[in-house]
Amino acid sequence: MNLKSKNVIIFTDLDGTMLDYRDYSCGKVALLVSKLKNRGVIIVFCSSKTRAEQEIYRSQLKLNSPFISENGGAIFIDKNYFPFNYEYHKIDSGYHVIELGMPYRKIKDRLDKIREINNLSFRGFGDMGVNEVVEITGLDRVSAELAKKRDYSESLNLTGSEKDIVFILKQIEIAGLKWTRGTRFYSISSGSDKGKAVRVLLGLFKREYGLVSTIGVGDSPNDFSMLAEVDIPVLVQKISGNWEDVDLPNLHKVEGIGPDGWVNALTNLMMV
Repeated sequence: MNLKSKNVIIFTDLDGTMLDYRDYSCGKVALLVSKLKNRGVIIVFCSSKTRAEQEIYRSQLKLNSPFISENGGAIFIDKNYFPFNYEYHKIDSGYHVIELGMPYRKIKDRLDKIREINNLSFRGFGDMGVNEVVEITGLDRVSAELAKKRDYSESLNLTGSEKDIVFILKQIEIAGLKWTRGTRFYSISSGSDKGKAVRVLLGLFKREYGLVSTIGVGDSPNDFSMLAEVDIPVLVQKISGNWEDVDLPNLHKVEGIGPDGWVNALTNLMMV
């Protein structure tokens, strides 16, 4: 597909995709992002990261496009971005917010009950201090504080045997929550879905532009629903050098770990 002359929207994961595995830097993709922006390409973050975390990268890469937080928990759109009226749930700090996920407090309450009833000891970001989040993620202190500002999901650091983890995940399902596995942690939510959020946002883009071409870039299972909604799904290599096993039409498995794969994929697809 020749994308040079079309309205192109890139939906992209952050951790392990645009961002470096070790230091969470977006430096490797910055030059290409600038080139794509100059061509009129729209780049939409679709990540497990919180709104507060994503705002940092939007600022560093000088993006003003909408973004999807916490695995589809909510869509944030600058209030003057689209020139037409559309439905949203609230206005917050200059954003129109379309909420899809269960509020964090309700998720946390259900997880607390699961832990108490089954005498379990799993821990999420909400159970940890900032120093502990720093230790298990490798984030700096400021970034760890932003990672704890959750609105629609909880990140769990599940350890122990496979049998133990399977039991915990089953209890989470019984409680009416869902889980997805990301690059490092399990994300727990209800109502949140990257694919659903992409569909909602695409509806707005199509009202604005008519026909659009879409690319999705990810690396882990929580990206699969996003990749299923785009014209060209792309998987970059994980830190192990492997790709996640997923069967999608027109799937591109690209050489390059994380941001190296992101650059390789978009350079080839967009011919830049």
